[in-house]
Amino acid sequence: MRHFLFFISFLFTTLAYAQDKYAVDVTSEDSIVKAMYESISGPKGQRRDWNRLRYLMAPDARLIPTRPASETKRVPCYLTLDDFIKQGDQWLTDHGFFEEEVSRRTETFGSITHVWSTYQSRWTPEGKPFARGINSLQLMNDGERWWIINLYWAAETEDNLLPKKYLK
Repeated sequence: MRHFLFFISFLFTTLAYAQDKYAVDVTSEDSIVKAMYESISGPKGQRRDWNRLRYLMAPDARLIPTRPASETKRVPCYLTLDDFIKQGDQWLTDHGFFEEEVSRRTETFGSITHVWSTYQSRWTPEGKPFARGINSLQLMNDGERWWIINLYWAAETEDNLLPKKYLK
């Protein structure tokens, strides 16, 4: 019984610390978008802080990359956060990856905010960008904090260049 009580106490302390640790990440639209980029970025050999990304995402949130279905057709790929982590964890650790926002357009109605966040990706923080695209984030403020409801993205391609309005 004593071990069980110790375990429960440890679990609650750990959860409370995690919430305090990431609380600043969900205080504004700017902070949650910045935290999202930081949570997937890091050097080669470093595992990502998936608990941080979990804290940002609503429980049933989806991550939705677009993927080629053929030479001319693209389709969405619906992932849970656990699916995304399973697919990306080892690759991100093995290769290193840094993504940063270069421009943003935002629309808000009540508690719903839609963010068009233009990104660029690099292998190192100072490296040359190797990819660009748009992250479409659906955010919600529930009156206490911000949540990422969905994250849908498409990379720039030769036949689908980023429009100037989405660049600084």
